[in-house]
Amino acid sequence: MRFTRRCALSQMGAATAGLTLAPTAALPQAETLGIDRAVEALIFGIDARRDAALEAIEAHGNVDIMPSLIMALRFSRGAGRPLNAVMQDLTGERGRDDWFQWMLWQQAHAEVVPHPSYVELKRTVYRAIDPNFEIFLRPEHLQPERMRIRLEEITWGGVRKDGIPSLDNPELLAAADASYLRDDDLVFGVSINGDARAYPLRIMGWHEMFNEVIGDVPVALAYCTLCGAGILFETQVAGREKPFVFGSSGFLYRSNKLMFDRETHSLWNQFTGEPVMGPLVDSGIVLGQRPVTIEPWSAWRARNPETRVLSLETGHRRDYGSGVVYREYFASDDLMFPALVDQAQLQQKDYVFGIRTFGAAKAWPIEVFAGGRVINDAVGDLNVVLIGDAAGRTVRAYDRGARQFTAGSTPSELRADGASWQVAEEALTGPGGATAPRVAGHIAYWFAWDGYLGARSDLYQG
Repeated sequence: MRFTRRCALSQMGAATAGLTLAPTAALPQAETLGIDRAVEALIFGIDARRDAALEAIEAHGNVDIMPSLIMALRFSRGAGRPLNAVMQDLTGERGRDDWFQWMLWQQAHAEVVPHPSYVELKRTVYRAIDPNFEIFLRPEHLQPERMRIRLEEITWGGVRKDGIPSLDNPELLAAADASYLRDDDLVFGVSINGDARAYPLRIMGWHEMFNEVIGDVPVALAYCTLCGAGILFETQVAGREKPFVFGSSGFLYRSNKLMFDRETHSLWNQFTGEPVMGPLVDSGIVLGQRPVTIEPWSAWRARNPETRVLSLETGHRRDYGSGVVYREYFASDDLMFPALVDQAQLQQKDYVFGIRTFGAAKAWPIEVFAGGRVINDAVGDLNVVLIGDAAGRTVRAYDRGARQFTAGSTPSELRADGASWQVAEEALTGPGGATAPRVAGHIAYWFAWDGYLGARSDLYQG
């Protein structure tokens, strides 16, 4: 099934091409526009100034204005075709005719330094969308040397700050009381210190974040629906009095959500668990990961009969039906927002299971786990055994040491050196009380894993 990006943007809650913005300051009425105000005139729909604005941009003749023009192409009313022609002349690029394609060009041209007017222009546009964006866009945090990502690649995801509301210590049900769930509904399964919980993707797709204490450990699940990745982070950081509490900023970076912490309002990369903009950018903090499993509800419940599960009573009105949220996006090969990806080995929305540990990273295509395969492998110096089932998008990984494991007689058993080992959420347990601890990993679309790990990661070749 194919999926148009135009439909995708409207699903995010805003038809951005027709968005009406109110400028924060009056535009000049003189016939000659400076380059800083020329782009602003295009974005804010000042029809009488359009020709003068385009003339000023052409006269400027420098690609440093391209980040401003790419933003204008997304938000301007009626100037798309003539503006696109100017952009093609500036860059010598042909065949690009929409915002999506020009964002890919921008990602590929990191050498282009934005015009000095770009920072204030971006602040003006984004504060017009939502005044609450001001807390993320303070000028002192927007200089290149103070950021770990490129400001020009931060884009609006179609919702305002907290427009995708997090679930903070939500109501849970006993498994027997979760009559709303179908056996094949996928859940995020988490077990910490014997405290097992299930968070259905059909609910989490509407919220993309929970902040919880599970097994006495403060954690947050950051679920980026666009990149198919739900990552469980520890939120208590050494040297800080309170755990971090996270929300969704409304911003994206290379089709990946930027989350924020409610204490400092720093922006964080959801994929790496690092602050990338704001007061914490030089803190050196990297959130630790905990294991999380995607599994059909029936399988998770069978493994964890004492599990509790997220209630439909979230405090928000959403259609939590099976297969409702992001239905078209998940069924499509297309991305909703622009991100460059190397598709020489895998297609951009192929699922992988990835592990990052001790300076090494590796990904396994989910399809290699078809039929419930057991794989003995390594990530850097860490020997792991992976147990998966591609049909449920389910993979668990354990530190196997020097052992070689094979499948047992049931899905809950492995064998090594002639002995039986039992599969549990936090460790494999073997003869004489021996254990093989769980290793944190997560599912993601290939484009996201490759986009953030790239050459730093290996790919399992089978």
